[in-house]
Amino acid sequence: MNDPRLDLAHWLASGVAAALPGANAPAIVVERPRQAAHGDYATNAALALAKAARRNPRELAQAIVDALPSSPLVERAQVAGAGFINVFLTPAARQAVVRDVLEAGERHGRGTALDGQRIMVEFVSANPTGPLHVGHGRQAALGDAIARLLEWQGAQVTREFYYNDAGQQIQNLAISVRARAKELLGESGEFPEDGYRGDYIVDIARAYLERHGHDLSDIESIRRFAVDALRREQDRDLEAFGVRFDTYYLESSLYTDGRVEATVRRLVASGRTYEREGALWLRTTDYGDDKDRVMRKSDGGYTYFVPDVAYHVTKWERGFAKVVNVQGSDHHGTVMRVRAGLQAVGAGIPQGYPDYVLHKMVTVVRGGEEVRISKRAGSYVTLRDLVDEAGRDAVRFFLAMRRADAEFVFDIDLARSQSEENPVYYVQYAHARVASVLRQAGTTKDEAMAALRDADLAPLASPYEEALLRRLADFGAEIAVAARDHAPHQVAFYLRELAGEFHGYYNAERFLVDDERVRRARLALVVATGQVLANGLAVLGIAAPDQM
Repeated sequence: MNDPRLDLAHWLASGVAAALPGANAPAIVVERPRQAAHGDYATNAALALAKAARRNPRELAQAIVDALPSSPLVERAQVAGAGFINVFLTPAARQAVVRDVLEAGERHGRGTALDGQRIMVEFVSANPTGPLHVGHGRQAALGDAIARLLEWQGAQVTREFYYNDAGQQIQNLAISVRARAKELLGESGEFPEDGYRGDYIVDIARAYLERHGHDLSDIESIRRFAVDALRREQDRDLEAFGVRFDTYYLESSLYTDGRVEATVRRLVASGRTYEREGALWLRTTDYGDDKDRVMRKSDGGYTYFVPDVAYHVTKWERGFAKVVNVQGSDHHGTVMRVRAGLQAVGAGIPQGYPDYVLHKMVTVVRGGEEVRISKRAGSYVTLRDLVDEAGRDAVRFFLAMRRADAEFVFDIDLARSQSEENPVYYVQYAHARVASVLRQAGTTKDEAMAALRDADLAPLASPYEEALLRRLADFGAEIAVAARDHAPHQVAFYLRELAGEFHGYYNAERFLVDDERVRRARLALVVATGQVLANGLAVLGIAAPDQM
């Protein structure tokens, strides 16, 4: 994939070197101006260099422009404002993106910035105590899209699900199932105060009685059965959502394999722990925390961040120098503690390991009213409820289209609507329109991509066509930035903008005109637009339909 920004940055750097010989010039940043009238690209290099060079920014900008060599990409460069340099591409350079897309096809937009890197993305990681809720769905949409973005930059990505199958919550699950089983047998069962009350608990209890009979004395057997049942259900829900995992890691294995104890020994050996009031503390304040944290309570039990530290040591030891954790914002307090524990463990683990993407929760509304509970879960809206109501594509797009740290209201009515206001429908409809044009032309996408690679693109000169060409040329850079920032919402925003440019073009121009030269050029642009729409949707794990 050719990104003109890279070539322009080198070209502009040659002008800077000629205007300021011997200067220690920073890297040239080339960006899209907000208005097309200000050029295809712009740089603030003169403004950045002016102070050190003791030059007036606008005068320096003019000196850089005067020193620029000729370029087959550039029609002209001119100074604007306080010292910006605006660059206008030649029509051929602007149109070249169409040929790039037709040649690369499904690979268009892929980069090599992360070639060879092994990266883990851990997400969802739900406690196996109930069906997945909408918050887990947001994690699934974000985590899978982040993994795809990293793969598009050449990384070898492992998707991991961490099962919190140990602790008091799991014990409460087992007790809840036993209590419901007793009720089914006509006995009185003491229900735990913090128990799970959804209808799914009754279903699990009934299934346990059918499989194991009426002996409810073995609470460990009930625990294993309940956890297995809920894990299978979560797996089915994730499969329906189009999300897969490469590895699953059980919290319980950290104890059975001795990893928690081994991690505690390493922390004690680091000299960063102390005992007070019968508890073992870690000096997390040495690493920026607001207070030290208890590792082992006076009753001998470990606090929850200790197994988290042990778990992340395994990630490092498994060769993942980069890890991205996608979690709810309620985990904000664990970030500092886990990182502090990893620094105290040592072993070469860098500061800031792992990366975190913390997302805010989701409010679901229907008919303007908040939807609070599920028929099955009883206390919250499940991911399956949402997928069944709005469809997988809409749910994935909606849950990924906002910044992770922004509150989000999921409007079921909007997600189901077939209108321009529904962003996923708007984007998919643009792709369906491309397919419709190809059907009218009597060809397939593959046939058209092969046949139009040598099309004369010079007729693509209308404002609609130039706007669409600019947007297409940005795709690779948008993917690279979204991968770097772990920000799938940027892809969703780009797709909406691209769809808007195409819908405007579709409504303004005829494509299948009598002039063969114009027809081929316009068809090439239409096909390239459809391919980029499909590629962008694929990054988000969403289908690109040919009909709607």
